[in-house]
Amino acid sequence: MQDYQNKISIKSWAEEDRPREKLSGQGRRALTDAELIAILIGSGSRTETAVELSKRILLHYNNDLNKLGKASISELCKFKGIGEAKAISIIAALELGRRRDNTETPVPDEVKCSRDGYNIMRRHLRDLNHEEFWLMLIGRSSKVIAKELVSKGGLSGTVADPKIIFHMALQHQASAIIMVHNHPSGNLKPSQEDLKLTKKIVDAGRLLDINVLDHLILTDNGYFSFGDEGLI
Repeated sequence: MQDYQNKISIKSWAEEDRPREKLSGQGRRALTDAELIAILIGSGSRTETAVELSKRILLHYNNDLNKLGKASISELCKFKGIGEAKAISIIAALELGRRRDNTETPVPDEVKCSRDGYNIMRRHLRDLNHEEFWLMLIGRSSKVIAKELVSKGGLSGTVADPKIIFHMALQHQASAIIMVHNHPSGNLKPSQEDLKLTKKIVDAGRLLDINVLDHLILTDNGYFSFGDEGLI
C-alpha cells in the first residue's frame, strides 16, 4: 500500500491531468500557468510534482508572470527542485513570450511623437531589474539611424556621461537625439538628477547644433516624456 506521506508523481496522475497530455489533447489554452511552467521544467522533486513546484514559484511572485519574467537564474535556483538548466528554460520561454508580444505591433522606423519613441525602445528596457540609459540617434526626416546603450547601473540609477552621448551623436552624424532610460521601480516621476542631466544635454546640444528632441523615462507600464511635459 502506498505511503500517503509520499507525493504522487505526474506519471501516476490520470492521463487527462498530465500537463503534456492535457496540452496535446485539449490544446494549450486549457492549461494553467503552473501547468505550462511544469512542462518547461519537466520534473519536480521527491516531495512535490512539477506542477506543485511551479505553483510554489508562481505564488512567490504573486502569480504575476511579469514579475517572474524579471527573475534571474540565481533567484530561480533558490527554489528547491530548480537547478540552472530548469531556471534557464523558464527564463528563455518567458523571454520568447516577451519578444512575441513586442513583434505584434510593428515598430516604427521614424519618430514623430513620444509614443513612437516608446514603442521603439520598450523592448530593450522591459523587465529589467537595473537602470539602463540609451540614446536614439535621429537623422533627417525623423528616421532612426541607430540605438546605442550608453550605460548600465543599479536599481536606483545609472550615470550617463554627456561626452559619450555627443561622441555617439557625432559618430553617427545624427541631426537629433532622444535620451531614454528606465525606472525599474515603476515610478515615472523624473528625479532631480534626471532633470539636471536633461538641461545639461539640451544646452550642450544647442552649441553643437544637435537637437535634443526628448528624454523618455520608461517603466513596464508606461512612459514619461520630458518633451510632452514642456521640460525640454
